[in-house]
Amino acid sequence: MPAPEPRLTLAERRKVETRLDIARTAARLFAEHGTTEVTADRIAAEAGIGLRTFYRYARTKEDAVEPMLTTGAQRWFEAISSGPRRLPTLADLESAAVQSLTLDGGEDFALTRGLLQAMETDPALRAVWHRINMEGERELRRVLTDLAGPTADPVHLRLLAAAAAGSIRIALEQWATAGDQDPAALVVRCMRTLGAGL
Repeated sequence: MPAPEPRLTLAERRKVETRLDIARTAARLFAEHGTTEVTADRIAAEAGIGLRTFYRYARTKEDAVEPMLTTGAQRWFEAISSGPRRLPTLADLESAAVQSLTLDGGEDFALTRGLLQAMETDPALRAVWHRINMEGERELRRVLTDLAGPTADPVHLRLLAAAAAGSIRIALEQWATAGDQDPAALVVRCMRTLGAGL
């Protein structure tokens, strides 16, 4: 069983909250206006912080949305890591993904959908999304390698990570453009289709 994560201090929790507040503000503005019409100054002003503070939390205005796009992936990795100490099956990965995508009807999911819709016509947002997905796939591969042990086939682990992470990416992109579908159901469909050969 993995060691429990250390508890965040009050200062660390405030930093996390500030970063998420900035991300929510940026996500809302980008979804409404696109990245070309929104400046870092405007994001900072609407988030109630100074521009210097903004740049302590984000390298660029587009990078500010990263927490909106990575929170679900972090929940997914935690669910996988807290499972049995063995290489997860595709069914295990699917179950953890569904758990991490359970809708609460909250504002964050609506903001994420707006960001993914804006990404279709915004190369700057698309670049952030693709970078986050590549980093997520690498992190998933690291988690799988840790669970599988040193004798696991690295090619199989890479394929498993790519199929699972790709399934989630495709499902979320499809959900953003076809709003009547449940993202968790789309993840299940994508994982079962892409993973058939694994």
